[in-house]
Amino acid sequence: MATTPTAAKSLPELTLRGILLGGVITLVFTAANVYLGLKVGLTFATAIPAAVISMSILRNFANHTIVENNIVQTIASAAGTLSAIIFVIPGLVMIGWWTGFPYWITVAVCAIGGILGVMYSIPLRRALVTGSDLPYPEGIAAAEVLKVGDSAGGAEENKAGLRAIIIGSIASAGFALLTKLRVLSDTISATIKVGAGGTLFTAGLSMSLIGIGHLVGVTVGIAMLIGLLISYGVLLPIESQNAGEPGESLSDMVSGVFANDVRLIGAGAIAIAAIWTLIKVMGPIVRGIKGSLASSRSRREGETVDITERDIPFNIVGGSILVLLIPIGLLLWDFVHSTVLEGSAAGIIAVSVVFVFVIGLAVAAVCGYMAGLIGSSNSPISGVGILVVLIAAILIKAVYGSADDSQTDALIAYTLFTAAIVFGVATISNDNLQDLKTGQLVGATPWKQQVALVVGVLFGSAIIPPILGLMYDVFGFVGAPGAGPDALAAPQAGLLSTLAKGVLGADLNWGLIGLGALIGAVVILIDELLGRAGRFRIPPLAVGMGMYLPMSVTLIIPVGAFLGHFYNRWAERSGGAVDHKKRMGVLLATGLIVGEALFGVVFAGIVAATGDDSVLAIVGDGFDTWAQILGVVVFAAVVAYLYNRTTKVATASGDPALETGGKAGGPQA
Repeated sequence: MATTPTAAKSLPELTLRGILLGGVITLVFTAANVYLGLKVGLTFATAIPAAVISMSILRNFANHTIVENNIVQTIASAAGTLSAIIFVIPGLVMIGWWTGFPYWITVAVCAIGGILGVMYSIPLRRALVTGSDLPYPEGIAAAEVLKVGDSAGGAEENKAGLRAIIIGSIASAGFALLTKLRVLSDTISATIKVGAGGTLFTAGLSMSLIGIGHLVGVTVGIAMLIGLLISYGVLLPIESQNAGEPGESLSDMVSGVFANDVRLIGAGAIAIAAIWTLIKVMGPIVRGIKGSLASSRSRREGETVDITERDIPFNIVGGSILVLLIPIGLLLWDFVHSTVLEGSAAGIIAVSVVFVFVIGLAVAAVCGYMAGLIGSSNSPISGVGILVVLIAAILIKAVYGSADDSQTDALIAYTLFTAAIVFGVATISNDNLQDLKTGQLVGATPWKQQVALVVGVLFGSAIIPPILGLMYDVFGFVGAPGAGPDALAAPQAGLLSTLAKGVLGADLNWGLIGLGALIGAVVILIDELLGRAGRFRIPPLAVGMGMYLPMSVTLIIPVGAFLGHFYNRWAERSGGAVDHKKRMGVLLATGLIVGEALFGVVFAGIVAATGDDSVLAIVGDGFDTWAQILGVVVFAAVVAYLYNRTTKVATASGDPALETGGKAGGPQA
């Protein structure tokens, strides 16, 4: 049976085998998240699949416990989510400041920012986890998975869940392989003329996008679809009127208008949504800090504090935050050393350290709140990152003063580097409150879980730089020097680089950002009115993401969201082990994401070894039309088969007979 909070005192929790297992799982999921983030601008929460894998392995060892499994998923989850640092740090390569990713500098940025994020999230636990009614969908789901795995019938359910991940991964990786063979196309697209302008239709045939849609849910899917319609149905046709250069194709013109104009409008919408989120969570943050201080005083005075309320003491938390400001200052000094900024950068270094200290807490609160509201997979980090870069660029420009062209280039790079440290805070806060929610529900000791979060940050920091380097060497990034036709989009890094250039180069179109902020304000108003009326919500950040991400991403995510919605409706109508059936859908979705992402990493290695990004192609360009047709047909058929299979396996593996140790038949993986 599931371990209770009082029983957890005497059971193994923070163990060496758990730390090592968490590190191995970290390697897989961090690699997958780096690839996925660079390709489509989204990452996925790794807590649930990590929990399933952990339970399947640790069940073979003596004295395994639910809280030990919780530590494993915490480590893997923290490391996996830290990979969202790729939303900003590739910008240094894209603007030509770096020619690669220096290992130890990149490790330091990830590690220091990540540990600072852990420290900031400790008082937020009381504000946003134990002292709020935020749903924390992935945190609660991970807790349920752990509880089932700790029950009598958990073994069979864990096996079924692991098979769901494996089958989904194989199908996803297999489809991706066929697209690299050029037998199937991974995209269907068309340009539509509208007056003197036009718009685009692009659908990315990606299994991972189906999985992401399933995880974020129909509310977020619809909100992203609304954002897509605003951008491609309204803004793009208007902004592209008479916008082309002589001789420029309609497709190139429309794509350029979307990248340079429409995405800035989406950035404004995300920025205002992030500000609104911060305003809403300020009260709970203050109450959480007061609660953390009160608990520390009680423990010092000898009072017994329940095991589930024992955080790392606040004096250690506060001291760690202050101590971490020292290496942050040294990193910033090292960055400007031997550049045109050397000798006149004391002011911007000082203001940057204060900026990281203050804004770090703000972004931790925003990301933690949004993770609790709509889940870590629907990461708000992109929107928060826009605010971080804008504020940092404005402050740095104001403090440094006038600058020539070479100094401006250096200041742009310095701004992105400073923002990358804050991103480390944001990435961890976006996920580890989910982990702490899971820990609360399974009776974990918070301080041990917080130590595990630091361990996960260190694992992730060590792994991210070489994977980033591999992706850059093989594919390149859109907009970076020497980028080829198959370069990874790295959409957030490109957008944030553009914003930094615009502010420091004094050529940012504030009118477009203001228009986006106005649209975002209207969406916020509508969402609040719907909420008060008890109606369907439209998360403003999700609308903003739908506005600025490419349609190739945003069109398929709602499809996955609706598939997940209908699957969950089936689970509810069919009765029986409803929660188990829903979890099986979540694990299938996770497999779809992981399989494609890991294939991407393997393919990158193949290309790196051969120097040929078409090395796997077995057909020529003349097969493109058939490849698109076959791509749509096979994609739809595989997705339909997987969901149909999952319903059958979920029914069999969730048979009530298993709850008493009985056996139930069903399809084999």
